[in-house]
Amino acid sequence: MYSGGKIFAGLGIFLVLLTLPFWYGKGRTAPPALSLDTPEIRKLSVKKCVEPTPYMKASHMELLDRWRDAVVRDGRHLYANHEGKNFPMSLSQTCLGCHSNKEKFCDACHSYSGVKPNCWACHVVPKGGGT
Repeated sequence: MYSGGKIFAGLGIFLVLLTLPFWYGKGRTAPPALSLDTPEIRKLSVKKCVEPTPYMKASHMELLDRWRDAVVRDGRHLYANHEGKNFPMSLSQTCLGCHSNKEKFCDACHSYSGVKPNCWACHVVPKGGGT
C-alpha cells in the first residue's frame, strides 16, 4: 500500500536539493568592502595599522581586551608592536584616529559577523561618523 522506500528516497533527494546551495557556498553573504580611504589615513606617510592586517582582522578584539587590561589594571599606556614601534593603547586615539567612521568600518564587519562588541558600553561613539 505505502512505498516507504520511495518516500524516504524522495525526502532524501529533497533535503539534498534544499541544502545544495549551502554545500557550495551559494548561501553565503559577501563580506563587506571596507573603505580605508579616509582623510586621516591619506595623511599618513606609512599606511600601516598597529599590527598586520590579517592579525587585525582575526584578533583585534583580543588585542583591545589586552590593551584595556594593561591600561586599567597595570597603568601601562603604550603598546609596542611586532616591529617595536610604540602606540598609545587607546581605542579613541589610536584605532578611531584612522578608522574614523564607526558605521562604515566597525559596524559593517560586526553586523556581517553577527557580533556585538561591548566597546561602546564605556567609550563614547564618535559624532559625525567621519569619512
